[in-house]
Amino acid sequence: MKNEERRFLLLALLFLFLVARIIQLFAGRVPNLLIVTLHVIPPALFALVHGARIYRSRGILIFATLCLGVGTLFEGVSLRTGFPFGHYRFTDLMGPKLFDLPILLALAYVGMGYLSWVLAVVILDCQNEPLSGRNIVLLPLAASFVMTAWDFSMDAVWADIDHAWVWRDGGPYYGVPISNFFGWFLTVYIFYQLFALYLRNRVIMRSPTTHWRLAILFYAASAAGNLLVVAPLSMGGHFVDAAGKQWAIPDILWASRLVSIFLMMPLSLMAWVKASGPVEPLSKQVSLGIPSESRASLP
Repeated sequence: MKNEERRFLLLALLFLFLVARIIQLFAGRVPNLLIVTLHVIPPALFALVHGARIYRSRGILIFATLCLGVGTLFEGVSLRTGFPFGHYRFTDLMGPKLFDLPILLALAYVGMGYLSWVLAVVILDCQNEPLSGRNIVLLPLAASFVMTAWDFSMDAVWADIDHAWVWRDGGPYYGVPISNFFGWFLTVYIFYQLFALYLRNRVIMRSPTTHWRLAILFYAASAAGNLLVVAPLSMGGHFVDAAGKQWAIPDILWASRLVSIFLMMPLSLMAWVKASGPVEPLSKQVSLGIPSESRASLP
């Protein structure tokens, strides 16, 4: 795929995601499954196309396989035992299921998992060079934090307002148990760490700043989309969790917005600024063994 074609496709997928965030304002008049699909499929496809430019097709397929495998494993275990996320069940909002796990939920690990990885890569200045040294551990930890920040912004909304899943025992974070966030961090850390070990000392394809920033912009669009979420009037202004505790809907929405504004957006801004770091001289590129066709793609 040529660079111009790839860029056009990536922008189209970002546009589709933005459409999804806008049409969520019309929930009830637009099929819920369509809204959920447009929230999940464009980021997943974006990950495959964007990642192939950096890690080649084999590398991004390994990343996707790790996301799906580890994510599905831990979701399946938690549905049956409560570890590591807590006890919960999925409703029919997210469409077809496989062993009680919505297929779209599994795919969400690929899209947002990749975008979070890219932000961490750029923030730690790991782009365009082989992964080595302490970054083999630091990068998965940083990416896990970025990914968990996304979950922190949306889990209560999807559970309490959209009713995509139900927490059996409720929880202190607007009906969500704290174990959910520790479970998210553990799950994503495992597949990030496995991918980091795969990348260890491997030469990756150098990419221009604009390519990295497209992924950063996608993550930022997810944060901005949280500011548009509204609750249907039929909810009556309150949500009662499974433990019988009542939560104010405006408080749930503002919690999501504040996490998006003060956590997700600063992470996006930090990555955006770091992405424009200095490009290494040609002599160092040669010493790293970077192919000539990769160097030709530099801005």
